[in-house]
Amino acid sequence: MNRTKHSKARLIAFYLPQYHPIPENDKWWGKGFTEWTVVAKAKPLFRGHYQPRIPADLGFYDLRLPETREAQAQLAKDHGIEGFCYWHYWLGNGKRLLERPFEEVLTSREPNYPFCLAWANHDWKGVFFGAEGRPLAKQTYSGEDDYRRHFDYLLTAFFDSRYITLNRKPILVIYKPLDIPECCKYMDLWRELALNAGLEGLYLIANGSDIKAGQWQELGFDGAVYTRNAAICNSDEGLLRRMIRLVRRLKLYSYGDATCFFLKENYGPNEFPSIIPNWDSSPRLGKNALIFKDWSPVLFRRHVRQALEKVAERAFEERLVFIKSWNEWAEGNYIEPDLENGRQYLEIIKQENSVSSIHG
Repeated sequence: MNRTKHSKARLIAFYLPQYHPIPENDKWWGKGFTEWTVVAKAKPLFRGHYQPRIPADLGFYDLRLPETREAQAQLAKDHGIEGFCYWHYWLGNGKRLLERPFEEVLTSREPNYPFCLAWANHDWKGVFFGAEGRPLAKQTYSGEDDYRRHFDYLLTAFFDSRYITLNRKPILVIYKPLDIPECCKYMDLWRELALNAGLEGLYLIANGSDIKAGQWQELGFDGAVYTRNAAICNSDEGLLRRMIRLVRRLKLYSYGDATCFFLKENYGPNEFPSIIPNWDSSPRLGKNALIFKDWSPVLFRRHVRQALEKVAERAFEERLVFIKSWNEWAEGNYIEPDLENGRQYLEIIKQENSVSSIHG
């Protein structure tokens, strides 16, 4: 493991492998479509609204290029991020989407940078790009044969020396645990298969934001990550009454106020916080978007510091903090450099996660 030696915590950034053409997107949205299409076309919807968001150092990249993937890894490594957590799409019966970037990382063994996987087990819907109610691809669960087939597909990654582990067990995050039929049985099967394959087990992490407190244990998980992002804030009636400002149907929140809801007050053992850089889904949803406004380096630094403090008393191996996200540009949820803020997200993360940082 290429562990950062002078870090306060183990920072893992969720990574969207979307930025390359695929046949499905060509069919649904037109030839050559990627999320860059909507990112570049975004318009400001109110005075002071930062749109379009334009990438800086890495440009409008194509994830089919190994040079791009290498540059991303180097940028993350230089700023104290331990590795990427690639979103993985297995829709059932062997159907995958957006698999090419990670599969090339796996087979080429480049970049030499740690990674783990997160199963994005959800339907694909047209609402994200303006076709509300239009179903595109259905997430299915077709029983034990497919569960075994899915595990076999993941096994090569689990055995890769770059794969991120917790207590020697490969980490796998699952986005929608409640959607999995007989979830506990499913997780137990995968653990059994892992042991039979010669691994020391699996460390299965549920997305805990959409389930009741402690429910992740009942579902058969080893831990939970809380990505209490825009969707959580949007469902909080008290927060709506205090903070929301409706402009042409837009839901606008102050980033500084919203950060109060990003972190739980108390994290139990094996519960992990997330750092939320920002949120602006207007490239995807237009005037139906949810937007955090008035981001500042001071506010972000405070949020990063608070997230790190949540795990400070743990053994270093267990000080996992997830970053949501590395490159969700169409949600305004990224830490890659842009023309407005440069490398400020990355520099703040590096400074706050360094053991030599001194809080004023």
